[in-house]
Amino acid sequence: MWGYLSLLPAFLAIWATTSIWTVFAIAVVNRTVNLTEGIPYISLCGSYPPQSCIFSQMLNLGAAMAAWICILRYHQFRDWGVRKLFNQLILWSGLLCALGTSVVGNFQQKNQQATHLTGAFFALFVGNVYFWLQLFLSWKMKNLPQPGAPWIGPLRLVLCSLCTILMVTNKNRANPGLCGTKMTRVRCLGWCPVHSEGTVYWEDAKPVIWGTCCVPGVMLAKTGD
Repeated sequence: MWGYLSLLPAFLAIWATTSIWTVFAIAVVNRTVNLTEGIPYISLCGSYPPQSCIFSQMLNLGAAMAAWICILRYHQFRDWGVRKLFNQLILWSGLLCALGTSVVGNFQQKNQQATHLTGAFFALFVGNVYFWLQLFLSWKMKNLPQPGAPWIGPLRLVLCSLCTILMVTNKNRANPGLCGTKMTRVRCLGWCPVHSEGTVYWEDAKPVIWGTCCVPGVMLAKTGD
């Protein structure tokens, strides 16, 4: 019924992964990041020109595709008889994820840190909620059509769980007690406040991005027969 639109989620997953690696590669080549100090976070890589421009453009296009997928999914669920309130909850969580992705790209960490982190919250955390709502619906309503191979459902569960575990573990590994002194600089993997010369800033959870960017292609693959 939906034809080639069923390929859009897979294309989004490829686009997101390519975008991250492209920005990372440019940042390494032009030496705006130093690999000898550790693997840089994608938000740091995308904070400096010219890759900041590419970072913004790629995330904006990705956000537009994500919003398109969410709207298609909403209409598909409506045609399948999903309750309007729950369907709208899924839709708005997905649209907030797309909006957050665009905000992350347009407000770089170096320039607008608070806005950047707000967008990251919507893109990652609310986006993960969107995936779980999709999974819950497919499990709760057994009468819904289940396009795709039988292993799609279990794979969705594995990926959703992986994203959640990554976010929880990265948050727990950020121990504020390690960052209590003025001159301490701790390379936290989570959202740990890091103090350097009295300045507090936040480093984003890069592994969450790697875990999240591969999910849309599986969660929304096969938008219909």
